[in-house]
Amino acid sequence: MKLSKITLAAAALVLATGAKAQNSDPIKIGFITDMSGAYADIDGAAGAEVVKWAVSDFGGKLLGRPIEVLTSDHQNKPDVASVTAREWMDKEKLQMLIGGTNSAALLAMSRISAERSIPFLATGPGTARLTNEECNPYAVHYSAFDTSAVTKVGAAALVNAGYKSWYFLAADYVFGQSLAGDAARVVKAMGGNIVGEVRAPLGNSDYSSFLMQAQHSKAQILALANTGKDFANSMKSIKEFGVDKTMKVAGLLVFINEIHSLGLKTTAGLQLADSWYWDQDEGSRKFSRRFFEKYKRMPSNIQAANYSAATTYLKAAQKAGTTDGKKVMEALKSTRIDDFFNKGYIRADGRLIHDMYLFEVKKPEDSKSPWDYYKKISTVPGEQAFIPPAESKCPLLRG
Repeated sequence: MKLSKITLAAAALVLATGAKAQNSDPIKIGFITDMSGAYADIDGAAGAEVVKWAVSDFGGKLLGRPIEVLTSDHQNKPDVASVTAREWMDKEKLQMLIGGTNSAALLAMSRISAERSIPFLATGPGTARLTNEECNPYAVHYSAFDTSAVTKVGAAALVNAGYKSWYFLAADYVFGQSLAGDAARVVKAMGGNIVGEVRAPLGNSDYSSFLMQAQHSKAQILALANTGKDFANSMKSIKEFGVDKTMKVAGLLVFINEIHSLGLKTTAGLQLADSWYWDQDEGSRKFSRRFFEKYKRMPSNIQAANYSAATTYLKAAQKAGTTDGKKVMEALKSTRIDDFFNKGYIRADGRLIHDMYLFEVKKPEDSKSPWDYYKKISTVPGEQAFIPPAESKCPLLRG
């Protein structure tokens, strides 16, 4: 009997020691984005760095365990993104995943996260499919925009101003197709018409043939359904060939990095939709000054979203008292967000709801300092900007 008690005590000690060791294992957060391609400037290595800032500012620990950030380049390839995500979840025991740019890659990552019940916060996809047709209980569309919102805000303003005939130059993958399609629906709903559309490969540098087709269409608006280097290259070609003298050019999704690269002389008067600008309030300016000190440029809205998403997840897991995916998602969707990036909430379908703004790029003479590029034209409440529940195809909004 005495031996039995000793054996039981020893076993209990072993179990307790094992539990303590297990609880000291690091909590792993993954971050996958374009680190070297067309979207590296608007996210990339700097986007990964601000996720690490968020972890450090949180204290470096969650629930008494150290936090480790894993980063990877998906090379704008959905298969690379999904293989990396699956490997991290299965071998590294990942607790949470953040996805940066490229809609196709992030949709692939979202599917893997749903299979493994791992919270997935997507900060840079344009497609609205993530929380619409392809919604799942573990995906959050945390970005400052989606194709539905930016077109509702931006395209509607141009149609209201009398620009009724549109021609689209779209990036030939999920994001560009979604952006052009959503904008076309807005234009048609408001009484406009679509004259034509042409699609250019991702990373394209020669837009001459595409622009000739656009000019021949005689449309009032040449709408650019692209972003990153694709937007910059197409704008340079538009100026080179004088397309902007016969058509008004509309950038459907424009980042401040592209405005800076192209200069105010090229972009002045361009209207764009966004939900965050580095100079919008003191909190935004504080974060942006910190970013500028390291990178000598202001952050994009995606880079700001990365920091906010990581912090929001950490607070939700702390509130839930666990890293269990289901419980963390419940905490995420039951807490309002109030930080320098946004003041909003995560809807049942995973869509982050926040205000959107219509900005206009300033003329060179109106810019008072470096990176002083935007003036706000109007504010659109989040409930109006994003797909309303009644029009959504997501079953999570029906329960």
